[in-house]
Amino acid sequence: MNIDHAVFLTRNYEKTWQRYEELGFTLSPPSRHFASRSEGGELLPSCTANRCAYFGGSFLELIGIVDEAAGDPWRVLPILDDRGDGLHGVSFGCDDSEAAERRLREAGLSTSGVLSLQRDVELPEGTRTARFRSVHISRDKTPEGILHTAEHLTPEYVHQTRYLDHPNGARRVAGILLVVADDEVETYRKRYDVTTGGEQLVDIVGASDLDGVLPGETAPRLPYFAAHGVAVDDLEKARNLVGQHVPTTTRDRGFFVRAEDAYGAAVFFEEEA
Repeated sequence: MNIDHAVFLTRNYEKTWQRYEELGFTLSPPSRHFASRSEGGELLPSCTANRCAYFGGSFLELIGIVDEAAGDPWRVLPILDDRGDGLHGVSFGCDDSEAAERRLREAGLSTSGVLSLQRDVELPEGTRTARFRSVHISRDKTPEGILHTAEHLTPEYVHQTRYLDHPNGARRVAGILLVVADDEVETYRKRYDVTTGGEQLVDIVGASDLDGVLPGETAPRLPYFAAHGVAVDDLEKARNLVGQHVPTTTRDRGFFVRAEDAYGAAVFFEEEA
């Protein structure tokens, strides 16, 4: 598995999308979601639409609540009601949804079956439908937010060449930071190890270590996804661009934008190795 994408949820979607563009990301056009409530179920319009920063093999997904009255098949509204705008999940890429579903079910982590998702995307030659399959980790097992797998059935419709060039030089998702209570770090690491099939894909730290990772940030609650970040071609160039719009703070291996300035979760930048 790999990190397919970070999941950012917001009701303040217009300002959030604008802020990420100010941070130097090229975002795809808004795309409405259609999702099933159960395995093999009818695809229904969701209350959500996204804009994404694509990197060719991973991306940042910025999901806006564009129609509160529409369906909420993946139950994102209760998360926003409880926790507010922010980084609320991570999707792990896989090539075989049936195998992932079987492994996660046998581990007692999922009962969702293999779910279908689709959304229309615009290509130069016209509208096409991007299709995906996903297995959801049971929400009662993940108080930190949403965890699921993602199998791309039409990747060519998602990672379009015209969206891969970012003014900040971003090339890939560099990581996601999860903060938990100090005495639960090992418990979370073991669960994520099972979830990802042994891959260490999410950085998990105790609350007492947060300041050493993101200086000056404080945990609004525990557990919570504190930050997602990208690797860039030229760190100094990226910082100069970002700094024209928001303050930046130095951290190990680069810099970051504070959660309050990125509307709910910190965004960090590292130089591509």
